[in-house]
Amino acid sequence: MKKFELVAELSKEFFGCKLFRIRALISFSNVSKGDLGGWVEKEECVDQSGDAWVSGDARVYGNARVYGNARVYGNAQVYGDAQVYGNARVYGNAQVYGDAQVYGNAWVSGDAWVSGDARVYGNAWVSGDAWVYGNAWVSGDAQVYGNAWVSGDARVYGNARVYGNARVYGNAQVSGDARVYGNAQVYGDAQVYGNAWVSGDAWVSGDARVYGNAWVSGDAWVYGNAWVSGDAQVYGNAWVSGDARVYGNARVYGNARVYGNAQVSGDAHHITVSPIGSEGGFLTAFRQKDNSIVVGRGCFSGSIEEFEKAINATHGDSKYAEQYKIVISLIKSRLEAVEQSND
Repeated sequence: MKKFELVAELSKEFFGCKLFRIRALISFSNVSKGDLGGWVEKEECVDQSGDAWVSGDARVYGNARVYGNARVYGNAQVYGDAQVYGNARVYGNAQVYGDAQVYGNAWVSGDAWVSGDARVYGNAWVSGDAWVYGNAWVSGDAQVYGNAWVSGDARVYGNARVYGNARVYGNAQVSGDARVYGNAQVYGDAQVYGNAWVSGDAWVSGDARVYGNAWVSGDAWVYGNAWVSGDAQVYGNAWVSGDARVYGNARVYGNARVYGNAQVSGDAHHITVSPIGSEGGFLTAFRQKDNSIVVGRGCFSGSIEEFEKAINATHGDSKYAEQYKIVISLIKSRLEAVEQSND
């Protein structure tokens, strides 16, 4: 037996499609016989079995399907080849279209869009003005909201939250209890997980990992194969790249540049000085995994000995040479006295 019918006398044109109100022919779930539902283009848009239903001013058209126990209501739209099923809910002004699928116990609401080949499932929520598209998946207990976008082949899962104006794309993954928000971007093959937070205008890209209780914020950038973990914080205009590891209680900030095989597990393992030199730039020195010290200044990157030679060749006996000699003494005093584990 059919559970609903199209009401021929209640129809309207919508973007070139003729939509019909539906009316329940039997009582099921919280729908009573005779109740008017939402708008569909054809019977195939809503399954005649199960508790699936479209209500309010919601519209389902094209080759879209709503089935299982799914509900679409409010002013929501489901169209194209999209599917909403299981116990999923799509409501508010939300749109699900293209080949997108929303299923399980997932909710899509507000002005959110789910499109392309995207999947939203499990207990996930997508709300506000968020957009999930491409081949992206949002699953588990994850939430994407605000003006956040998740796209490409990105995955957001676990109990993760992506919100504000954040962007997660490429093959990036955000999971666990991680938070990505503000104007932050996570992309490439980067991963943010555990209790890590990425915020502000920070970027995490490449094969980088941010995990544990780590924070990356401000205008910081973590990229390459760099890892930031433990209770470490990277903020300001700092960059962490290459195969660098920043962990423990380390703080990398300001205009610091930590790269190569750097191992920074505390504040005693790196130093940044600014302004310095004739251009008033900044200098960063840090320990590497083999306990050697690298100095970075402008285009220069090398050992302390190489840096001393470069200073002598460039600045001779000028006041800038004297400034650099003082800084070199500080680097040696601060970093050469530190015993660092290679773990």
